[in-house]
Amino acid sequence: MIIEKIEKDNKILASVTGNEKIIIDVQSALDMVMSVKYKVNTNKIVIDKKIIAEDFFILSTGLAGDILQKFINYDIKAAIYGDY
Repeated sequence: MIIEKIEKDNKILASVTGNEKIIIDVQSALDMVMSVKYKVNTNKIVIDKKIIAEDFFILSTGLAGDILQKFINYDIKAAIYGDY
């Protein structure tokens, strides 16, 4: 997992990328978020699609809803980018 700090207009973002699937379930998503909050001290995260399990994008699995609910509970603002 590669965490990059981005500062622009007095705002701090964290960009999370990597070559392997990091977010495969709710707990791994929370672990990633807590790592970002510890290293960059921000709640705004930009996530590369490559590090997210494909089940996240199949809405019938419920994985996206569970993870996004946790993000809401922990006040995490996230954006996912990549080749769809």
